[in-house]
Amino acid sequence: MPRALPYLLLLPATLFLVVFFLYPFVNVAWDSVTRGGEMTLANYQRMASHWKFPTAFWNTLLLAGIVVPIQLAMALTMASIVTKLQKGRSTLLYIFAIPLGISDLAAGLIWLAIFEQSGFLNSMLYGLGVIERPILFLSYQNTWVILLAIVLAEVWRATAIMMVILVAGMGLIPKEYGEAAEVFGASRWQRFTRVTLPMLKPSLQTALILRVILAFEVFAVVVALGGTQFPVLMSETYQWQFTMQDRGVAAAYAMVILGISVAFTLVILRLLHVPKEARI
Repeated sequence: MPRALPYLLLLPATLFLVVFFLYPFVNVAWDSVTRGGEMTLANYQRMASHWKFPTAFWNTLLLAGIVVPIQLAMALTMASIVTKLQKGRSTLLYIFAIPLGISDLAAGLIWLAIFEQSGFLNSMLYGLGVIERPILFLSYQNTWVILLAIVLAEVWRATAIMMVILVAGMGLIPKEYGEAAEVFGASRWQRFTRVTLPMLKPSLQTALILRVILAFEVFAVVVALGGTQFPVLMSETYQWQFTMQDRGVAAAYAMVILGISVAFTLVILRLLHVPKEARI
């Protein structure tokens, strides 16, 4: 019985993963390579030949390429500020983490209320006399404004996810290392780049992998602000599944999202590899 105890304790978690993750994944993978009861790549061919696929693919990569670096820089700055504070640390951390309690759709609607024709931005510009009539910012003619609005919403909503992870990681770094570097004449920037960042790699790995995966799955914020004018992979997955009623192509989109998520995860793990002997 004692030998079987660890396996019994792991059994509930294993069953949960099998039922809610492995089984659905196998179903989606199977749906992506079958059509009419036969194994085929027709779903992928139909997906790739659709005029929206290249746009959705590059829009997704563009969003991730803009949002994730900005969030990383902001999260590092916010985490450094919170870590160094002696008083009011918990209050500031709570303020920074407030957006974590807001859903994707709610965040999109909040920023929609800012950018829409009757929203806060138009009201402010009109009140200041900058414009004579409201501007339709989120139109198909202003794709760059839609992109900007989505980036702002995503940065505001999800930066706290990375910050919380980095704050925990910075708390594990012994203060003696920074103090020793200061004694030897290292500047604040040198202490950050040569002491803090190298020892923060495990936390950076976790934060970046989580955020990159979520960036490739962005959906509600894009739909709220851009609708169908700014397609991304997840919105196209939704369209094929529920609007076009084509489960096979939707499954193919899901597998593409999984594929690029795995690829970027491997890149991050490679770039931020931490040897065992270097871990705290």
